[in-house]
Amino acid sequence: MYTAKKGRYETMSYRKCGKSGLKLPAVSLGLWHNFGSNASYDNMKELCFTAFDNGITHFDLANNYGPEAGSAEENFGRILKKDLMSHRDELIISSKAGYDMWDGPYGKGGSRKYLIASLDQSLMRMGIPYVDIFYHHCMDSETPLEESMGALASIVQSGKALYVGLSNYNGETMEKAASILSELHCPFVINQNRYSIFDRTIEKNGLKMSAERFGKGIIAFSPLAQGMLTDRYLHGIPEDSRIRTDGRFLKEEALTDARMKKICALKDLAEQRGQTLAQMALNWVVKDSAVTSVLIGASKPSQIEENVKMLGGSPFTEEELKKIDEISEG
Repeated sequence: MYTAKKGRYETMSYRKCGKSGLKLPAVSLGLWHNFGSNASYDNMKELCFTAFDNGITHFDLANNYGPEAGSAEENFGRILKKDLMSHRDELIISSKAGYDMWDGPYGKGGSRKYLIASLDQSLMRMGIPYVDIFYHHCMDSETPLEESMGALASIVQSGKALYVGLSNYNGETMEKAASILSELHCPFVINQNRYSIFDRTIEKNGLKMSAERFGKGIIAFSPLAQGMLTDRYLHGIPEDSRIRTDGRFLKEEALTDARMKKICALKDLAEQRGQTLAQMALNWVVKDSAVTSVLIGASKPSQIEENVKMLGGSPFTEEELKKIDEISEG
C-alpha cells in the first residue's frame, strides 16, 4: 500500500498557467512512453510514486499513448484506483485527442463528434468523471476552428474537464482559437508544444510570443530532445535505449558527428554549472516565466529524482545563454 511522502511539496516550485489561477509543478510527468501494454506495471507504479513524492502533481496523458493506443490511460487508471485516488484533489490529470485513435472517419481530427467521444473513452479508461485539462492535440485543417473550440467549450460546460489546452498549434492559429474560446467563456489556460535547446520552433512560429501576449501558459514536451540532451548517447547507443527499442521518434542517423560535438560542448558547460546535461537542459526550458512547466518522461525512478534536482540550479548568466545559443545553432 502506497503512502505518500511527507514534505513532498517543500522542494517543488509551482507556477501559474499564464494569467489563470491554475498552478502546475515546474516539472510534470508525461506518460507518452513507458506506460503502454509492453511496459512493466510495477515500474509504472514506482514512476508515479516517485514523481508524486517529489512534488510532481501533474500527470499528462493522451488517448493514443501506449502502445497499444489507450493502454497508458488504462494503466494509469489502475494505479489511480489502487493507490492514488485518495490524493485525487492534489493531482492535475490531463488528456488529449487529435491524432489517430480508431478506424474510420471519426477517429481523428478536430470534429465535435471525435473530441467528445474520445474524452468519454478516456474517462472510462482512467475511471474518473473528469480531467483537469483536456487538449486538442493538433491543428486540423479539415475542421472549422469554431467547431473544435466549440467542442472544448461544451466539454467544460458538461463538467468533464475543468480547463482546456491546445497542443502543437502555431502562434497564429492559437491566437484565433484563444479569441473564440474567450467569446465562449471557456477557460483556455495552456499550450503544449515541443521545446528544447535543440528545437526552437515555438520561438520561430510565434507560439511563445503569442502565449505570453494572450496570458496563456506553455508546457514543453521533449525538453531533452528524445534523450539527446542527456549522457545517454555519449559513449554509443545502449541496447535498452529508445533508438533500439522504439525508433519512431529518434533514429540512429540523428546522432551525427556534428550533433555529438554539440552535445559534448553542452555537457562541458553543464559541468561548469555543477549540473548534469539533463538538468541544465531542463533549467534552460523553464528559465523564463513564459514556460509554466516542463514535461519529462522516464523509464526509471532514478531519472525522475535526477531531473527534479534541476530546480536547485543557479540562474543562467547572459554569457551562458549566449554560449548555449552558439553551440545549438553552430
